[in-house]
Amino acid sequence: MTPTPGSGRLPGSFMAPGSASFAEFLVALRGESPLPATGTVGEVPHATTIVALTWQGGVLMAGDRRATMGNVIAQRDIEKVFPADEHSVVGIAGAAGIAVELVRLFQVELEHYEKIEGIPLSLDGKANRLASLLRSNLGLAMQGLAVVPLFGGFDLDQGRGRIFSYDVTGGRYEERDHHAVGSGSMFARGSLKKLYRPDMSADDALTAAIEALYDAADDDSATGGPDLTRRIFPVVALVDSDGVRIMAESDMQPVVERVVRARYANPDGPVATLPAGDAR
Repeated sequence: MTPTPGSGRLPGSFMAPGSASFAEFLVALRGESPLPATGTVGEVPHATTIVALTWQGGVLMAGDRRATMGNVIAQRDIEKVFPADEHSVVGIAGAAGIAVELVRLFQVELEHYEKIEGIPLSLDGKANRLASLLRSNLGLAMQGLAVVPLFGGFDLDQGRGRIFSYDVTGGRYEERDHHAVGSGSMFARGSLKKLYRPDMSADDALTAAIEALYDAADDDSATGGPDLTRRIFPVVALVDSDGVRIMAESDMQPVVERVVRARYANPDGPVATLPAGDAR
């Protein structure tokens, strides 16, 4: 029922029973997707590389800070890793503006569900909600405004960190141990394969993530490496049973400086130890 203008009555959408999805409520209220629509797509800023890996206490996610628009650096210090709720984080690659809007909607979606139902979603439920939001963006993705997030969090039921990747159609895939998305992901994944260990501490995971982003920036022009002169460092989020912690710049600087100093002596970075061969 549409209220009479000036009557002071809320639209029927506010009174009708429905699901605990905020996105579905917006569709019922507005009759359209909550994500912005567009006509002709020109060059827009794109966010690039995100890496995530599990460690003994949870999961770590890190993102470089560069956004590109064609061959131009659109922004040097964009943030690509965000808390989704108390025990999960989301990183973005793809069309930067649409990606940030999707993250904001996802944050409200999780908060809305908890307010309506009185309990938070499980980690699998959160991953499924993000997949649903991506499917609603399929029309824009087909026009070239694709968003490819990386989702991770601490599963309170299973007591461990978990990582989920997606495709532009909303397909959801759980990853083992580590993953990367974005234009530099090929190089970051190769780096993580050699550096990852199942028994990593948080400090070990942080160093491995910085090394992986450095390797991505070394071979992918759209990925920004650490910028010591401007004090621009990757955004890093740690998630464990206590919640999400975005690492402060003062904590990041010594780690980044250590990695960069080591590259002076070995530009290609650390390598995996090969097993001893048969001497015969």
